[in-house]
Amino acid sequence: MFTKILIANRGEIACRVIATARKMGIATVAVYSDADKEARHVKLADEAVHIGAAPSRESYLLAEKIIAACKQTGAQAVHPGYGFLSENEAFAKRCEDEGIAFIGPKAHSIAAMGDKIASKKLANEAKVNTIPGYNDAIAGPEQAVEIAKGIGYPVMIKASAGGGGKGLRVAFNDKEAFEGFASCQNEARNSFGDDRIFIEKFVQEPRHIEIQVLGDSHGNVIYLNERECSIQRRHQKVIEEAPSPFISDATRKAMGEQAVQLAKAVKYQSAGTVEFVVGKDQDFYFLEMNTRLQVEHPVTECITGLDLVELMIRVAAGEALPLTQADVKRDGWAIECRINAEDPFRNFLPSTGRLVRFQPPEESMFQSDTTKKLGVRVDTGVYEGGEIPMYYDSMIAKLIVHGTDRNDAITKMRAALNGFVIRGISSNIPFQAALLAHPKFVTGDFNTGFIAENYSKGFAAEDVPHEDPLFLVALAAYMNRRYRARASGISGQLAGHEVRVGEEFVVVTLGAEGKNQHHDVTVTDFEMEGKLRSSAVAVGGNSYQISSTATLGQIRVQGACNGQGFTAQVERGVGKNPLALRIAHNGTQIEALVLSPLGARLHKLMPFKAPPDLSKFLLSPMPGLLVDVAVQPGQKVQAGEKLAVIEAMKMENILFAAQDGVVGKITAGKGESLAVDQVILEFQ
Repeated sequence: MFTKILIANRGEIACRVIATARKMGIATVAVYSDADKEARHVKLADEAVHIGAAPSRESYLLAEKIIAACKQTGAQAVHPGYGFLSENEAFAKRCEDEGIAFIGPKAHSIAAMGDKIASKKLANEAKVNTIPGYNDAIAGPEQAVEIAKGIGYPVMIKASAGGGGKGLRVAFNDKEAFEGFASCQNEARNSFGDDRIFIEKFVQEPRHIEIQVLGDSHGNVIYLNERECSIQRRHQKVIEEAPSPFISDATRKAMGEQAVQLAKAVKYQSAGTVEFVVGKDQDFYFLEMNTRLQVEHPVTECITGLDLVELMIRVAAGEALPLTQADVKRDGWAIECRINAEDPFRNFLPSTGRLVRFQPPEESMFQSDTTKKLGVRVDTGVYEGGEIPMYYDSMIAKLIVHGTDRNDAITKMRAALNGFVIRGISSNIPFQAALLAHPKFVTGDFNTGFIAENYSKGFAAEDVPHEDPLFLVALAAYMNRRYRARASGISGQLAGHEVRVGEEFVVVTLGAEGKNQHHDVTVTDFEMEGKLRSSAVAVGGNSYQISSTATLGQIRVQGACNGQGFTAQVERGVGKNPLALRIAHNGTQIEALVLSPLGARLHKLMPFKAPPDLSKFLLSPMPGLLVDVAVQPGQKVQAGEKLAVIEAMKMENILFAAQDGVVGKITAGKGESLAVDQVILEFQ
């Protein structure tokens, strides 16, 4: 067994590998760029080596620097994680040539299966059903259009070395095919150093289901069941689960056996994933093989009880698999939510900066039969006070839950999302909460088009209706009652003018453009038992018995309402009104003023101050690099016309005109680093 391994990656996957290596008694070496000098994986590893500048092409994609770091530290093996060099045939071969074990498949397997074009050819030769397409590299956008027309729209334009949604577009016409080819090439070149593009038929209403395989150097290959990965936005997975709520045992077995057959054909060693597109009648087609560990591997670990990283390390050290296909378990149900640094209310634009608050839900266990199983798990590469840089992908953490069945897992995930505190940057947690509450998700009735179909106009606060909105009002009144009770006990108050708590309040929920709602509320306190504080809150004809041991000032509030447990987030002074309470629960958020009846009457008389008109400015919606300004001063533009392109978190984001107009002054130049809300150009 190895005594020291180097992790050629960053973020949560680097931390994940370090955790298993530590459990196995193996020393670890981290590598880091300028942007990651203070990163969590650097702090966790036993040693760390600086390998270059912030952009990945100047650090994490430099094989020479990784090899040099291995020699410098005496690392006997390299774990590449996912992304970066994990599916780079040349890097795997170089490691082999240098006598450094590559904790992944052999170079010949990567060459045969890691390359999307080569893998499709191999699948065809093995008489595996594949999706119609053009599987050779395409010379330019003109040829791409001709090929797309020949296959028939819609088509998927995809980078051969792609992954994680990078270098991928769906085109429904010639214009989209032409522009999509160029964008895919740029993203692929920047992310993978390989700009080869291919095109295939886009299967509508598909399911994306993948099979986890595991092979060793002794000829053994097994499959570890499937993962349902159909909940995607812009071809990036958002929620994954295992098993799938869709496929039958017979389909699972057929897909698994086919995946094993493909893996054996290339003498596959290590963990890998065979991805399939599955039709509504459970007919399935080979899509591609990822010759690496997947982001969503924890859900497989939960239901099988296996540590995939440990098995990868043992296989790379020459050990045989410790189990056969008959030993593979399928226990309970696991769901993973990717927590990303993006603002779902601003079309999911990237959000970078400092994590002012980062408090994940506590990890927990649950009892299954006679064995304790993981209940809540958090895989992350960040910490409170750390930075989310603009140079890499947007993932903050992976939130994983393991339940006895699918409904139990959904319930656990909703509670865990409620307790996940992230401040300083925006996150997609409200969107995740909306997905989990959607009736079609709950029933398992979805495909890869689910998000595009149900959120075609983007995501707004109205897309997360609360099942009991008056509970949020009651919680605001309850917490305000706690604040008032504390204030009433402060010493040194002027006699006759002490703070009076009272029982009658008006909760004013603040709406857009001054459209507020007033709720008459009565709060009656009960006797305290230790730290437990209990109140009866009457609002809108409903009664809420709320109790909690939460201390004032903490964001996460856990308690019970009418005998049912809840987790919510409560803050004061963080919204537009410094006196308001912000209440968040199950993806819904309100801002509420809790006033006396007289205060509420006076508040109604306050005039509404309209925000300034910014329609004559194009503002940068995110921090990023201004790649292109597509217009000139004096140019007439129409609504929907391309104005500028900003690159952030390895993705190109195109800014379009919201209305017709004439460009006045351009205030930012190509190649400039932009801040949020920085003016790019003005309209006349």
